Amino acid sequence: MTEADCLFCSIVAGENPATVIREDDRTLAFMDINPATRGHCLVIPKRHSDDLTLSDPEDIAACSIAAQELAQRAISKLGADGVALISFAKPAAGQTVFHTHLHVIPRYEGDGLKQPWIPNNVDAAEIESSAKEMSND
Repeated sequence: MTEADCLFCSIVAGENPATVIREDDRTLAFMDINPATRGHCLVIPKRHSDDLTLSDPEDIAACSIAAQELAQRAISKLGADGVALISFAKPAAGQTVFHTHLHVIPRYEGDGLKQPWIPNNVDAAEIESSAKEMSND
C-alpha cells in the first residue's frame, strides 16, 4: 500500500471526511464509521506505515498515549465500564485497512461483544517453547 492509495492518509490530508476527536503533531483520532460500541474510535499515526510491525516506534508510542487519553475519556465521559485497545497487523490477523491504527473500543456491561479469540489450554512446554523463540536471548 502506498500513501496515495491509503484511505487514512487521505483523511490526514483532509481529502476525505472524518469526525476528528483528537489531534497532535504525530497522531489523529477519529470516530470509527462502523463502530462496535458507542464511542468506538481509531488512533492513527499521521505518517503512513502499513501496520504496527512496520511503524516508527515513536509513532506507536504517540498512538498509545493518545489511546490512553481516549480510553480515560470513554470511561469518564461516556460511562464505559472498560475499554479494549486492539490493533491488527496483516490480513491473517484481521487487518482490512493497511495504515497502522489502534481501535479504542469502549466496553459496557452487557454490550454483547466477545473477545477476539477463544482462550486455549496449551501445555506449559508449548508456552516455554514459544517464549524461547520470541525472546532476545
